[in-house]
Amino acid sequence: MDLKLFGEVFVTLLVIVDPPGMMPIFLALTGPLSARERNRAAWQAVALALGVIVIFAVAGQTLLAYLHVDLPALQAAGGLLLILVALELLTGKTDDPTKQATANIALVPLGTPLLAGPGAIVATMLFVQRADGAADFSAIAAAIVAVMLTVWIVLRFSGGIVKVLRPGGIEVLTRIAGLLLAAIAVQLIADAIAAFVAQYNGAG
Repeated sequence: MDLKLFGEVFVTLLVIVDPPGMMPIFLALTGPLSARERNRAAWQAVALALGVIVIFAVAGQTLLAYLHVDLPALQAAGGLLLILVALELLTGKTDDPTKQATANIALVPLGTPLLAGPGAIVATMLFVQRADGAADFSAIAAAIVAVMLTVWIVLRFSGGIVKVLRPGGIEVLTRIAGLLLAAIAVQLIADAIAAFVAQYNGAG
């Protein structure tokens, strides 16, 4: 296994996924849930993210080409999805845990597009394109698994913070997370528009 490539993939994906930055959003979405449900949401989100990244690593180019979808379109779609979640956080619509099932929170937006977002997908696809031989592919696979394991550990043990914050603190954290999420969403959409403009200017 190529350890240099492993390190490169691991650091790149870890920076993109940003587990410490993910923690306030995870706590805001799962704050009203019980510890058991929060833990379940953590592993479901990580499992889905791992599955999505692996699928795109193996068949991403083929899948997007078949659907006639460009990467910027995927990026813009992720941004729009995050804006909807951000608005719910900012307006307090997620405060009632009965309105949103644990599985739904884990899958969208945690699993995708937050963990397995356009950035992580594109980075993985680029690494796979550069890979040459079984040693490179095994290094990439090991790095993806290591990143997801790191994310799971961070989310799994974030429950202690909930006990410290209490309901009032969680509510403040929810609003802040909504603002951060909205900023991430706007950045995703802006990057997608810039990519589309550059693409069509180049084509013209």
